[in-house]
Amino acid sequence: MATEEKGEEELQQTTSPQDAAGLRGAVEAKYRQIKEHAETYPYVWASYIVVYGGFALWGTYRWRRLRKTEDRVRALQDRLRKHYAAEEACASSSTPAVKFPPSADKISN
Repeated sequence: MATEEKGEEELQQTTSPQDAAGLRGAVEAKYRQIKEHAETYPYVWASYIVVYGGFALWGTYRWRRLRKTEDRVRALQDRLRKHYAAEEACASSSTPAVKFPPSADKISN
């Protein structure tokens, strides 16, 4: 039992530095393998670039459109907030309400 524990401790101590070197070696070997594959089959890698590049472009387009929509909604909410504040101020001072000109941002059904 004691010899098994010593063996396990020695194994853990000796593998720790080797794991780092082994990991680096494994990563370098995988990189070389991928590089050789890319040089051998460039059309496969080009198709990856086209497909995933297309996904990236579509995602970027949708993200920007979402941000623009959020900005437009914030502007409309701010405008509505100001309108209600002016309406409340007019109601409390009993002066005629302020009319806002119709906006091009209105959604017509």
